[in-house]
Amino acid sequence: QVQLVESGGGLVQPGGSLRLSCVASGISFRLYAMNWYRQAPGNQRELVATITSADNTNYADSLKGRFTISRDNAKNTVYLQMNSLKPEDTAVYYCDAQLGIRHYGGQGTQVTVSS
Repeated sequence: QVQLVESGGGLVQPGGSLRLSCVASGISFRLYAMNWYRQAPGNQRELVATITSADNTNYADSLKGRFTISRDNAKNTVYLQMNSLKPEDTAVYYCDAQLGIRHYGGQGTQVTVSS
């Protein structure tokens, strides 16, 4: 059974930082590209960042320089370090494991940026 469990969300003030984690089980983690998506109320889900099995990374243009994706294959975990957070970063953040056209997703973690 495949499971992806996100954690690390919460309430943070503008300008603050959070690190999200996603632990995967039931897959050969090291083979999968890992994605972080987010969805704000009333908005479509958007791709935030990707890290491939070869550790290549890609980011949404609007987030470059503030967010960093990384992975630890020994821990089957992908991270999203988020700095200089803004109210518009408020959303549910989801991790996603991708191998070819196969995707597995988690339940998400809420991030709220507010003073």
